[in-house]
Amino acid sequence: MEITEDIKEARDILQVILKAKKLLRMYPPNNPIYLKTLEESFSKFKQFLDYKDSFTINIRQNSILYDNEPIYSSSDKEDNLALFFFKDGLRELSFKRGLPRDELEEFLKILTYDFEREVFDEDIVTLLWERDFQYIQYVVDEAFLVEEEEENYEIVSEKKIKEKVTDVNDLLRAYADGFQEEEYKGIAIVPLTDKDLKMLVEEIERDSSDKMGKLVSILFEIIYQTVGKADIEDIFAFLRDSIKYCAEHGEISMILEILMKAKEAIEDPSLGEREKKYLEMLNYYLGSEEIIKLFAELFDSGVDIDEEIFSNIALFFEKNSIEPLVKYLGELKTIRARKIIIESLVLLGKKDIQAIAKGLNDERWYVVRNIIYILRKIADRRAVEYLLKTIRHNDLRVKKEVIKTLGELGGKEVIQSLRECLDDSDMQVRITAVKAFGNIGTETAKKILIDKMSEKSFRDKQFEEKKEFYETLARWKSEDIFEFLIKIMKSKSFFNRGKMFENKACAAYALGLIGNKNAISILEKFIDSGNKLLKDYANIALKKLANG
Repeated sequence: MEITEDIKEARDILQVILKAKKLLRMYPPNNPIYLKTLEESFSKFKQFLDYKDSFTINIRQNSILYDNEPIYSSSDKEDNLALFFFKDGLRELSFKRGLPRDELEEFLKILTYDFEREVFDEDIVTLLWERDFQYIQYVVDEAFLVEEEEENYEIVSEKKIKEKVTDVNDLLRAYADGFQEEEYKGIAIVPLTDKDLKMLVEEIERDSSDKMGKLVSILFEIIYQTVGKADIEDIFAFLRDSIKYCAEHGEISMILEILMKAKEAIEDPSLGEREKKYLEMLNYYLGSEEIIKLFAELFDSGVDIDEEIFSNIALFFEKNSIEPLVKYLGELKTIRARKIIIESLVLLGKKDIQAIAKGLNDERWYVVRNIIYILRKIADRRAVEYLLKTIRHNDLRVKKEVIKTLGELGGKEVIQSLRECLDDSDMQVRITAVKAFGNIGTETAKKILIDKMSEKSFRDKQFEEKKEFYETLARWKSEDIFEFLIKIMKSKSFFNRGKMFENKACAAYALGLIGNKNAISILEKFIDSGNKLLKDYANIALKKLANG
């Protein structure tokens, strides 16, 4: 099969990444070889992204694909780039058009880390998340985000299961008086094989779960027959202890069964009000710090957890669970564990926005950023008043997250704060604010951007920032914006011609995004421009218009 030009270029980019991974590790940042390698890498990416919206690769254990075609393959365990990504759960990497040099450098520096030989508390996914890249996106397979210290899993598993059976037998002792053990004599003892031992462990585990299920069924049967106050109090204590036991041992499906049975009983009109009150208390116990702490430890342990089952458990959480969930969100060590807690808080936040927003006062920046993310997912405009107080946070990562969220929530009250962010001292904060106005998408937002672009100081901004203004403005696709861009393309100046060419290049790019083919005639005037930047972007815009 003939190899396309895109595949060849994709392979070239991957070779550049491999080269940079090796050389950037060997030389300090001020070394000429380091600088040359970085420049070559950025040039190769820029050349590709000038004609493509993104460069996206899919990652397998021993291979990397672009557009479903393999562009890298290796079966080695050492120095295997595919395995380097794959083992930490990365399944897709995407580099977007506009990728800045410093962001690419940060990404390449992460690749130089030797996670096997050096002492790191974090993995590659965590490092990517902490860098808060704007132009590099990634997809993670959460199922693979488990701890790697499980070589003795079978032995540990067997030990835990045996402990589990002992605990269940203690709980069932009151109900086991009628059972007698039979004695067998004269039986030869045959040594167990590994296969036999594995089957025995599985059988013990099934037996343990069965006994817990039988106990729960018995307790609920007694509830319907209880008469005295002491009985329901004792049964509630048993059910509460059962939830704790299951949380300690990872039996979350049994916790869900207890909660479902309690819900059915509460909705049963034949059950007394006193019994219902006690059963309702199970939901509050579920959200207590004692149980949330056990859940957090369970998720961080790397044990395989059915997230769908826990999502159903989270539906039973009451407001009292918000504070401990936020507390342990800041203490969790794995991305998978944080993801589970975050999803639970998104569900809960709809019940009490104010309680979630208290997490914005946390001293840890990463907790605050997660709370902002949660509020954005909840998408309740009541969160705006709390978020506006956080927009001046001293951590840039938090600041960008809150600007992004305010842009999605919108509303007149966020306009002034976002307008102030357009004058922030940090360029990435300003760019995030520009994107936020694009998400708001109102006539007021459009006017604010045009006014800012009309200021004299705008021409002195870096090309990356100016390009973001024009790209965002193109989202309106209106006639007045089209005319505004055409006017810039026709403008002339004898001074600061370099800056003028940058503005025209950005305007040309935006005309390509708008898609109005009336721009073709004026763009064609610049395809042979003496300024390379303007020439390149005029050609890019024409290709976009030609392709519809």
